[in-house]
Amino acid sequence: MNIEKIYNLVDETLLDDSANNEKLKAICSLLKEEVHHYDWVGFYILDKSQNILLLGPYVGEPTDHTKIPVGKGVCGQVAENCSTMIVQDVSNIDNYIACSIDVQSEIVVPVMKDNDFVAEIDIDSHAFAPFTNRDQELLETIASKIKELF
Repeated sequence: MNIEKIYNLVDETLLDDSANNEKLKAICSLLKEEVHHYDWVGFYILDKSQNILLLGPYVGEPTDHTKIPVGKGVCGQVAENCSTMIVQDVSNIDNYIACSIDVQSEIVVPVMKDNDFVAEIDIDSHAFAPFTNRDQELLETIASKIKELF
C-alpha cells in the first residue's frame, strides 16, 4: 500500500469538477484498487431526522443493508461513538450485521464535520485480521480530507 500515492489521488479527486457522490464513488474505487485486502468499500451517511445510516456510494458486492440504525452493528456503533472501530474477526461481534458470508474483518472510520458525525467509511475484508495502524491512519486522514463533501 503506497499511502502517499493514495493521498495524492484522493486530493486530485477532490479537486475534480464532478458531483460529490461521484467523488465519493471514485475514492471507493481508488481504495479498493490500491489496497489488496479492501474487498468492499463504501460510505454510510447519517440521516439525522431518522437517526439512521443510509448507504451511499460504494464498490464491491451489492448489499441489502441500505439503512442501519445508529447503535446497531459495527457501523451503527461507530456512528454512536464517533470513533474508529477495527474488527479483525467479525465472528466475535454479537450484534454484527453480515453483508456477506465472505467478510471476515471490518474497519469503520467516522467522518466528522464541525465536531459532528456526518458519515463513515466502511471497509470489509475477506481476509482474517488484515488491518493495521497504517489502515487506520490512512482512512482517518481520508475522512478528514473528505468531510467538506457532506
